[in-house]
Amino acid sequence: MRSTILRIATLLALLVAVTVQPSQAALQIHLATAGPGGRIHGIDISRWQHPGDAPIDFKKMYRAGIRFVIIKGADTIDRSDAMALKYLQIDRPAAHQARLFTGFYYYATLPDTSSTTMILSDAKAQAQKAIWRLSTIGGYGPRDLPMSLDLENNCVRTDQRGNCTRYLGKKYVTLWVQTWLDTVAAATNRRPFIYSYPQFLQTAMTRSTSLTQYPLWVAAYNKNPTDPSSQPGVRTVGCFAHAWTKSDCTTNWQIWQYTSCGIGAKYGIPSARVDLNVFGGNSSDFYQLTRGLWQPTAADLLPVDEPTTMKIVSSASATTNDPVTFVVDVFRPDGTPVVTGSVDFASADSLMTSGTQNVVRSATGRWTLTLTNMQAGNYLGVIEFKDDTGTHAPSSTPVQFVVTQGPTPTPTPTPTSSPTPSKKPKPVNPCAGQFIN
Repeated sequence: MRSTILRIATLLALLVAVTVQPSQAALQIHLATAGPGGRIHGIDISRWQHPGDAPIDFKKMYRAGIRFVIIKGADTIDRSDAMALKYLQIDRPAAHQARLFTGFYYYATLPDTSSTTMILSDAKAQAQKAIWRLSTIGGYGPRDLPMSLDLENNCVRTDQRGNCTRYLGKKYVTLWVQTWLDTVAAATNRRPFIYSYPQFLQTAMTRSTSLTQYPLWVAAYNKNPTDPSSQPGVRTVGCFAHAWTKSDCTTNWQIWQYTSCGIGAKYGIPSARVDLNVFGGNSSDFYQLTRGLWQPTAADLLPVDEPTTMKIVSSASATTNDPVTFVVDVFRPDGTPVVTGSVDFASADSLMTSGTQNVVRSATGRWTLTLTNMQAGNYLGVIEFKDDTGTHAPSSTPVQFVVTQGPTPTPTPTPTSSPTPSKKPKPVNPCAGQFIN
């Protein structure tokens, strides 16, 4: 009897070995390193690859040698986030059906604050937004890469012409990034990527050794990826000094975005251009990135009409020549800031016939509301919080303020100048110096 059991166990073990080995061999073939430089070839996409709402042909993409596609899946700004969700829900299942591996990236806008407490709060809230998005699509499946944090800009304030008037300092950027990455990793049991470019990593962040535990997706367009020895983010003279710089001045990267000028039609993309990437390891290294499934529980899912409370942090009345301002915080039931939504002023009387409202997000859950061009008078109304995504329930608080009549400004004469003939600017080639593939 015992020998019979042993024979059955041996046969079962052989059967498992036979079934496992072909799947691993199939993986090697599936991820054949036929991309530039003999590397695994990938692509990243967003709404810009859907001109006129045209669909992407992922099967053609696969036939062209692409094996992974990273999709924009979320954004700090609500209107951009809604567009990202629309195409994520279309593109991810279509890519899986074409046998492609997928990932998604979160495009981040940093908060306009120098408060360490608010930096931490904002990073955790934006991480929660990314986690909720991952929950919306069912978590990580067997064909999913870890999500990525896309951080390319540390400008947090601009003037009316769009010129940057304030950049977030290095220590605050680094703290924000570390907090976002740590929060997402703890919630999903996978280490997310950070996407950026060498100049930003050097000039906008400190060389934190704790960041090096997170894989880097680096954008560098000045090297030829068909050369297996090519390395992104390497200067002709000297080093880029950032957290992922190695002692030989090369960058410790896992994914390299080597061009923004891929030929769209070649890969089934309706847009003229598309970003192309290569993976820095072999098929076994790639497979390790897909290990560790995470399926959301009910507690991880996006709330629906979650109750909110509002606090007026500060307010300032003004004359007819100056703005009325309110700084407003809106909170979730646990005291953390709301993740989506915005605020406005609703007048309770007929005085508000001319004024202009402008709202600026200072950090997640905090807005500065400015009312300009107001006529003199005593105003009654409410500051309202609304969330078009339906995640957070609306809330409001009553306000009263006075606008006094200011002096009539004396208009300054505008000097007349002789028109000068304008020179037509030379067209800029966005693909100059890039590898076209």
